[in-house]
Formats: sequence, C-alpha cells, structure tokens
Amino acid sequence: MKKVAVFGNTGGGKSTLSIRLSEITGLPLHVLDKIQYRAGGAPVSPEEFKRAHETILAEDRWIIDGYGSPDTLWPRLSMADSLVYVDLPLRVHFWWVTKRFVTGRLNPPEGWPKDSPILKSSLSSYRVLWLCHKHLTPKYREYVKEARYTKNVYHLQSIDQISKFFKSVERAKFEDGA
Repeated sequence: MKKVAVFGNTGGGKSTLSIRLSEITGLPLHVLDKIQYRAGGAPVSPEEFKRAHETILAEDRWIIDGYGSPDTLWPRLSMADSLVYVDLPLRVHFWWVTKRFVTGRLNPPEGWPKDSPILKSSLSSYRVLWLCHKHLTPKYREYVKEARYTKNVYHLQSIDQISKFFKSVERAKFEDGA
C-alpha cells in the first residue's frame, strides 16, 4: 500500500478514515477539499487544482481523500495501488451529513478548509448525495469490481467493515515489522 485513493459519496467519513489510515501507515495524506478550496470556502481555479493534483500523483507515496473533479478522479483511481471505496447505505451518508452540519459550528469538520461555510457546504452536500448515488455510485461499484484483479480493493459497505478494515491494516503493518 503506497498510493491509496479514498473515495465515495459525501458524508461517508472518508476524511476521518483517511486521517486514521495516514496515522497507521505513515503515508502522506492529501485532502482534495483543502487543495480545491481556500480558507473560507472560495474555490481555486480549475487549472491551479489540476496542477496541484498532478504534483501529488507524481509522488511515490500518498493517500488522496476525496472526489476532486471528473478529469482528475479516474486518472487518480487508475494510478492508485489501493482503493478504499466508502459505500455505506444512503441513509447513513445522509445522517452523517446532518450530524456534520449540526456539530460543525463547534467542531469544524475534519478535512474541510479552515473557516468553511458550514450551512452552504452542508446544503451542497445534500444536493450531491443523491446525484452521486444516482450517477457515480454505479460507476464506482463497477470500477472496484473490475479493479479487484489488479489492485488492493477495500469496498467498505458498513461501519463494521470500516472497523475490520482498520484492524487488517494495523495487523499488516505489525506483520511487516513497520
């Protein structure tokens, strides 16, 4: 596990998962929302984002958390040796977006740029939930189904599977003597 892409619908806990995975593996973490948006939530230009993304992809080791854009997503998944696809039931994603909205004023969400507008970002997340579920989720599922022959694929479909995933990563690190 040297190049890890963490992806899935909004509100699935990808950032929290990515932070913990980085802590366990020692791989450098790159959160796309923090690269794509400035503090306060203003977007960077698409060109600036794409350049930063390409620089990360050229590194030998990384964890990349998030979606980015259609023209950066598929090359990133292709270059990754390990795919972590968070594919929880839609109701869980919806609940976690709601939870993030309610608690976000006191505890800014992990993986979000500093001073991100919680209300605006949460409303955007609610819109993205269904669109991603309808359009991207079927493509993601097909992609990981095929990629399992050439990559390490972790298709996490429940909170229990996320917990077991961490245990397996910790065990592998221990067995490798790292």
